[in-house]
Amino acid sequence: MRKQIIALNVLLLALVVFIGVISCKKSSDNTVTFGLSSIKAGTIDLNGATPPVNVPPNAVITAAFSVAVNPATATSTTIKLLRGFDTVYVSSTITVTGSVITITPSTDLGNGTAYQLSFSGLMSTDGQGLAPFTRAFVTIGTFAPSGAVAYYNFEGNANDQVGTWNPSPTGIVDLTYAASYSTAAGQCAAFNGTSTIIEIPNGDQLDNTTDFTIAFWVKANSVGHVDSLGNPKGQFVFGLGAFKGFEFEMSGDYSSCKLSASYRLANDSTSSEDLWFAGDGNLGWQGWTYCRDLTQSGGVAGLLKDKWAFVTCVYNSTSKIGAMYINGQIMKTQDFNLWPAGDPKTGVKGLKYGGVTPDVYPILALGHIFSRNSTMWSDQSWARYSSQYANHFGGWLDDLRIYHRPLSANEIVLMYNSAKP
Repeated sequence: MRKQIIALNVLLLALVVFIGVISCKKSSDNTVTFGLSSIKAGTIDLNGATPPVNVPPNAVITAAFSVAVNPATATSTTIKLLRGFDTVYVSSTITVTGSVITITPSTDLGNGTAYQLSFSGLMSTDGQGLAPFTRAFVTIGTFAPSGAVAYYNFEGNANDQVGTWNPSPTGIVDLTYAASYSTAAGQCAAFNGTSTIIEIPNGDQLDNTTDFTIAFWVKANSVGHVDSLGNPKGQFVFGLGAFKGFEFEMSGDYSSCKLSASYRLANDSTSSEDLWFAGDGNLGWQGWTYCRDLTQSGGVAGLLKDKWAFVTCVYNSTSKIGAMYINGQIMKTQDFNLWPAGDPKTGVKGLKYGGVTPDVYPILALGHIFSRNSTMWSDQSWARYSSQYANHFGGWLDDLRIYHRPLSANEIVLMYNSAKP
């Protein structure tokens, strides 16, 4: 009888263990494995076989998982958005709602820019871990660095596409539109060389900045662009109160070009300086540190006369260096640190508008050196807007961008390579 009782107890114990095992197995089988369900940038799927190349620059990224995510594990340490061209991590706001993580970049992602999004160290609320994974994508369009404060693409209008610097209601004269430098670029602004102008109010706010970049595609038309004596006229591509703000021009024979600008000195006054490029390799002026020699390749005219060119001018307040690039290549640099000792320009702190009305108005004029109501050089036919023989811009202009930061050489090269015909 004792043996039967022992055997019965063993049987009961085995049954209990068996039931426990079965119960555990059922519990385990009911647990949903922590995994990625979907991931999108806006409406663009990032889970495809190949990385998408049409992600909007302002896209918000959402990643959905099979179970709820532990919010403490979804941080900037475990979720990173890496920008390809400069390997910089873009700061983002990361939020968790149940099983969905939302990633909102703190800045516009720019156009034509490659990114890699990586996840590592994520945990579910029930303690499951997730193996690290990455997703790649490229933003739509040709490459353009983020952060432009003004952008004019001239697709049938002259409005600022990113800010509020639009032409005044009566500020567009004799403007037409034409095919641009490439099919992808669409349309451009066409200037007739005698009267076309676009006037943009509050231009001084574009000029008052520590760091500065202006980038644009331009094609000057030399045909028939002559003064009253039949001599070639210069080309005032654009101007904000001439050298009292900033202006870009080409000489009549296309042997040189320059960006004149007004700089802020240490005592808060202003002084102008020309970032002048003649393509002859000459470093004969104070502060000039580089001038590309183009004498064996047609000079500056070989780049700018009757040809589309991508021009970028940069001022970096930290280094106090100004630079000009044409078609992605460095052409000219000047360093304010190298001005003579005691010269106020060694203390340059950035750009500052220095114009006074009615001499010049704080209006950015595309197609001329200053606005129509400015009285500077009103007695000079080469500068007076009402004179058909003034150095009005004759040609085509497109994709004009203004930044309040210095674009890097790498960004400029990528802009050119991404957009060139």
